[in-house]
Order: sequence, then structure tokens, then C-alpha cells
Amino acid sequence: MDRTLKALSLILSYPTRELQAAMPEIGGVLAADSRLTAAARRDLRPLVEALGGRDIYDLEEQYVMLFDRSRTLSLNLFEHVHGESRDRGGAMVSLLETYRAGGFDPVTSELPDHLPVLLEFLSMRPFAEVQETLADAAHIFEALSARLVRRESPYAPAFAALLQLSGVKADREAVAELLDQPEVDPNDLEALDEVWEESEVRFGPDPNAGCPISRDILARMDQPITPAPDVAAE
Repeated sequence: MDRTLKALSLILSYPTRELQAAMPEIGGVLAADSRLTAAARRDLRPLVEALGGRDIYDLEEQYVMLFDRSRTLSLNLFEHVHGESRDRGGAMVSLLETYRAGGFDPVTSELPDHLPVLLEFLSMRPFAEVQETLADAAHIFEALSARLVRRESPYAPAFAALLQLSGVKADREAVAELLDQPEVDPNDLEALDEVWEESEVRFGPDPNAGCPISRDILARMDQPITPAPDVAAE
């Protein structure tokens, strides 16, 4: 099992207190992977430290503002490839079949192309297959990294690390095409409503659950992590 891919899957998942408690081990996994350059490992530290030490409500708000309120930063990869075209549905079904053929049945309300879900699946696959899949999404990773750098977000190095693990350079024209897409101010609710006016198809078992997948991924780490209990605020 590839613990680095699991670690990247976790840090790109919705923040929880369980995730915060596990950040020392997750950070250790990322810091020890020689497939990443020393600079890439160093650049990941601020994100690891932020996820481990910042107020959980601030982290949740930041995550939603970045990844849930902006299509140009969506973690659903097919959003960047197919948008709302009919091709997206077929690609989603094909990806689900790939998961099941590999013995992977994600229990989450997230779509199959949600990046943390894909990374969890890839963490159980041969590295040659991992690189091929990551290479297909290289232009998406570079575009997401560039957009997050503009926002001075600590999440940017996570996408740079995925690009590095892919072993390829992203196609410049494909990256430019993605970066040419206009961004919507996440605070402009009227504009956001217009962008998201088409309802999203859910493939998970309970589309109303909305639960993050980080707890499931933590449970699948090679050496079990025992995070502190998630005590809800009074």
C-alpha cells in the first residue's frame, strides 16, 4: 500500500478533528517519501501544520470556500474534463466499474471522481498504474496548483506533489485552457447560484449524508492511526 497517496488523500479531505489528531503521522509519511523532492516535502509542511494546529471551524470554512464553492477548484476531476456534458455520466460509471473490478467499494456520498476517493483507490494499486492515472490528470493538478498559489493557499503544494508523483510535465495548452476559465468570487452567492444552477448527480449511498471520507481512509492506513475522539462543540 502506498502510504503517501493515502496521506495526500487525507489532507485533501474535509477537515475533521480525527484528521487533525493524525496529522503528525501523516506529516511524517510525506516527509519521508524520497519520490518527492526536498523542496516539495518542505512546501507541504505549512499545510500539515495548519491542518494539525488551526481551529477546526476555520479549517472547515476555508475548505468549503476553496473546493465546494468554486468549480475552477473543484476536487471532482471530471468537472474539469467534461463539465456538465453527458460524457461525464459515462465516465463516472466507467470509473465506478474500475473501482469495483479492483475490489474497492467507496462508502461515501462523494462522487467517484472526487480526488481523495481516487487517491485512496490508487494507494492500493501498482505504482505504474498510479503514475499512468496521475499523468492523465497532470494538467488539472498544475492548474489547481496555480490557482491556489494565486490565493496564497497552503493547499497548493499538495497538487504540486501529485504532479511530481505522476512523473510527467503537464501539457501547457491544456493547463492554459483550464486557467482561462473565469473564476467566481466565492462570496458572490448570486453568481454562485447561476454557476451551480444545474443539479449534481450523486453516486454515493446517501446523497444527504454529506459525511467526509477521512475517517474511512484513516482506518485503512497500513499501521492503524488512533486519532483522538471527535468531541462536538456544545
